[in-house]
Amino acid sequence: MTDAIAHRGPDSEGLALDGQIGLGFRRLAVIDLAGSPQPMHSADGAQTIVFNGEIYNFRQLAAELAVLGQSFRTRGDTETILNGWRQWGAGVLDRLDGMFAFALWDRRTRQLLLARDRIGKKPLYYGTAPDGTLAFGSELAALRPVPGLTDRLDPTAIEDFLALGYIPDPASAFRDIRKLPPAHAMLIEADRPLPAPFRYWSLPRAHPPADAHEAAGVMGGLFEDAVARRMIADVPLGAFLSGGIDSGCVVALAARRTDRPLRCFTIGFPEADEREAASEIARHCGAEHETAEMSAHTILGDAAAQAAMFGEPFGDHSSVPSRAVAALARRHVTVALSGDGGDEAFGGYRRYRFHHLTDAARRMLPGPVRRRVIGTIARAYPKLDAAPRWLRAKSTLTELSLDSAEAYYRSVGRSEAATRHGLFSAGFRRDIEGHDPATRFHAVAADHEDDDALRVAQRIDLETWLPGDILVKTDRTSMAVGLEVRCPLLDPTLLAFGLALPADLKLRGGRGKAILRDVAASLLPASVMNRPKQGFAATLGPDMRKAAPQLREMLCGPQSALLASTWFDGPAVARLLDAHASGRRDHTALLWHLLVLDSFLADWQHQRRVPHDS
Repeated sequence: MTDAIAHRGPDSEGLALDGQIGLGFRRLAVIDLAGSPQPMHSADGAQTIVFNGEIYNFRQLAAELAVLGQSFRTRGDTETILNGWRQWGAGVLDRLDGMFAFALWDRRTRQLLLARDRIGKKPLYYGTAPDGTLAFGSELAALRPVPGLTDRLDPTAIEDFLALGYIPDPASAFRDIRKLPPAHAMLIEADRPLPAPFRYWSLPRAHPPADAHEAAGVMGGLFEDAVARRMIADVPLGAFLSGGIDSGCVVALAARRTDRPLRCFTIGFPEADEREAASEIARHCGAEHETAEMSAHTILGDAAAQAAMFGEPFGDHSSVPSRAVAALARRHVTVALSGDGGDEAFGGYRRYRFHHLTDAARRMLPGPVRRRVIGTIARAYPKLDAAPRWLRAKSTLTELSLDSAEAYYRSVGRSEAATRHGLFSAGFRRDIEGHDPATRFHAVAADHEDDDALRVAQRIDLETWLPGDILVKTDRTSMAVGLEVRCPLLDPTLLAFGLALPADLKLRGGRGKAILRDVAASLLPASVMNRPKQGFAATLGPDMRKAAPQLREMLCGPQSALLASTWFDGPAVARLLDAHASGRRDHTALLWHLLVLDSFLADWQHQRRVPHDS
């Protein structure tokens, strides 16, 4: 199990066996390099922990625990959790500020505590094998050696993947493996049934100033503090730098706190090269800038790599440049700061602005008018993928006809239900009958009754898209090369502040992140403030049209793992390919996801044929 995730911890490994429990660890040494080996035992040997992540307030906690009588033998953060458990039990979770996933075994009480950080930056998978063995690890790869755990795929998770591009917590691709959700823990007692996870933290309701000037001042202080707390390390530290304001602000604030130029890293590629803008930011901040050009991507190769890296279907193809920039950074540093989280915290996505506007229109229309009149028009309106944007009104009309949560689900969905269900075999449709990927969206909206549609959309993303896609991508692509990534904009206090802001402090002049832009104005050169956001997917659709013959062979040919699963109808998949290749329809996202799924299924089928002890 530990060999399977050696990439996450290239510096050392350790095992601890205690009767019916075994703990294994691969360490990436970042703090107290020589003095904090894992698994770590308490001074009396009664407790043992394996811990992935960083606790940013560990020095303050250690000082508090020392006053209370706890003794320390190391200078790192791991022992803080051990002694915190000894002093406060599971209450230690309320005091931890950081990113983490850990397993703590208490020999005296015969209890095992599994826990994951508040936002979900570090992963934790767990499952019960057919013989009753509980297994857990940081990646699905760590659970593959456990007999029986990965034998059964979950059809509803596959439906979620094709609908959203990722498999949301707590599901995984396998029926017998679950993801511990963010801000959740499990307190497991030996020889007792496995308990349900419990939530130990919820994002608090903040009360930020309504005045833009005062709000920018408060946010600037919170932002600077979040960056400072994430710069604690006993190894070289740098930062990712795109040409945008999120990572630019992180670099600017971090550069102020170093006694030598901060190293920052940018990858350029033909579809969207941001190196020039990033270099301008680096010069402005006095940072040392490292750049590289990513070699041309190949659709088939990139899709196949997803299965190996993520262990289950994962559709965010921006993971390709993400891994490239992580590999570049790892040549020089062990820890990198990232600008992840700015869009979710401060309303940066274009879909937020669109949802905010359509919800305002939705509130002015009586429900029956929306459902019957506009809904009828939406269903009748043709889907004009190749037409000018102003003629593509079907999505807008559909959103107006639906309730807010359902409309937001449709706006972030990667494929329409009718289109993907048309690809399924009759047997697979029976397997997923009654399952609706939108259920999670409705549940979050119901849990957070709020008149602010923008804030509801942000909350939905914080419980679905962020932990299921963005943070999965960041963790796997960085840890694949042994790099730790920290995200100041996802500091819980800063996140709560951003979420609580009224819409007019997030959206201004048709653009998002208004308050972050106010802060950035004093940190970044004026020329980068108005640059449009670039993305990796710009030419993927045309590339897929060019590669249509290869795609047909892979997805519909005799070696197709997709068809071997018996879940898909071959002629229907072929028709989908033909429609995309001709330019009549744009099925880029769905075809990419089918490629990723085919590679995953091929890998899974191969693994099942290989004996576990080989």
